[in-house]
Amino acid sequence: MTTDIGLTERIRTVMELDPAKGAIEFREQWYSFAELKACMDSIDAILAGAGLGEGAPVATILRNRPAHVAAVVEVIASRRCLASVNPFQSPDKITADIRGLDTAAVIADEEDWAMEPLRSLAAERGVVGIALETGASLTARRVTDNATPTAPPYADALPDIAILMLTSGTTGPAKRIKLPYSGLEKSLLAAIRAYETKQSGGITLKSGVAMLSGPLVHIGGMYFTFDALANGRSFCLLEKFSVAEWVRVVSTYKPRVASLPPTALRMVYDANVPPEALSSLVCVRAGSAPLPLDLQDQFEERYHIPILDVYGATEFAGAIAGWTLPDHKAFGKRKRGSVGRAQPGVELRVVNSDSGDELPAGEQGILEVRTAQAGKADWVRTTDLAVLDEDGFLFLKGRADDAIVRGGFKVLPRDVEKVIEGHPSVKTACVVGIADERLGAVPQAAVELVEGAEPVSPAELSDFVRSKVVAYQVPTRFVIVPELPRTPSMKVSFHEVKQLLEAS
Repeated sequence: MTTDIGLTERIRTVMELDPAKGAIEFREQWYSFAELKACMDSIDAILAGAGLGEGAPVATILRNRPAHVAAVVEVIASRRCLASVNPFQSPDKITADIRGLDTAAVIADEEDWAMEPLRSLAAERGVVGIALETGASLTARRVTDNATPTAPPYADALPDIAILMLTSGTTGPAKRIKLPYSGLEKSLLAAIRAYETKQSGGITLKSGVAMLSGPLVHIGGMYFTFDALANGRSFCLLEKFSVAEWVRVVSTYKPRVASLPPTALRMVYDANVPPEALSSLVCVRAGSAPLPLDLQDQFEERYHIPILDVYGATEFAGAIAGWTLPDHKAFGKRKRGSVGRAQPGVELRVVNSDSGDELPAGEQGILEVRTAQAGKADWVRTTDLAVLDEDGFLFLKGRADDAIVRGGFKVLPRDVEKVIEGHPSVKTACVVGIADERLGAVPQAAVELVEGAEPVSPAELSDFVRSKVVAYQVPTRFVIVPELPRTPSMKVSFHEVKQLLEAS
């Protein structure tokens, strides 16, 4: 069977190979490819009946549930445009987000449709509402009385855009980036086709079981879902990360590779999970946030499982750099702290922030990326400070837009955070800039302590940091919190930390 087909055709083909085979395991129940496809067909019928065809934006509140996987795959595979909505916010914020999208259709869980603000919005705007349910079976039904939208005008069609993708919201309020269908397709299919050509085989269902523990609303979860289905690979879906459930899945299905953000890696390590429970893993991929080097060392020493760091961004539709097992074996110690080398089809360079001139290996500047995944042939400038060494390994040095200028002196928050986290009682620190009338801005820190650790006061933390950095780098204030606010992808939310500090 030919493998030289597009993403939509490929997913349709996978669905028909063995319809009775389990596609997704959720809460210890398997849902077959046939059940997944039936739910997709129900969604398509409702949207088609509403007159919403190619390019029509569809607001979708994305929870980690199999029926939501069906919604994601159907909307994008049918060449409509998925407008992702974060479920981890208040009903009023969810409703305001959907109102701003101005779509003619809204897909949400039965749980979400129980929210009065969402029902009121649907009635006011005359949208077609689809309710999803994951129970004994996967269902999708029209929840609004109207079969077609009744209160135009609505947002224009976006025929070339697959996803209006939410950014992680780490540094500010989450915004949406237009991800072209062509870029998503190229990113997904390039590696798949290379593998199948090497194996001299066609499209087949794979025997192994993968696992998604990250949020579907994040680009990493979205990319994983399409990669798994396009590869014909069944997977376990965790509604949210927990050590017990993650270990159950690894122990039961014995995947060779797992992906975890650093926060979840720390949770696994702190839970002292027995090494034999993870014996099937040949590596763990880490991403979405900086990987603390001490955590990597501790985890690898205890479990003898390499951690392969990955670097990506929403605007690039996935990873653009990362470690491979051969690179880890050859360079793991020498290139400690790197996020790996450019992915196939990706070019990286570091430039002077003012002139834009490319800098030689080893010099720090602004990272630029060129990749078909972004749907552009031009170099795209990031906000990341970076160094590329002579072997092409990428080292991230913080974000250029995070720099705090304190009375003319530049403070890089990530550098200060590392110093604070060197205190034995500190689990995680977040440093942000707070406006100051005299100095322009000053660094302040929110700190989460290690559970059960020796108590430490803000004054003691200040003295500890002062002993290790120059005076202007010391935060003017330390606030100890029970838990730092995080995004759905488990990154610390700098934006919410700043709001917390400004309000306290």
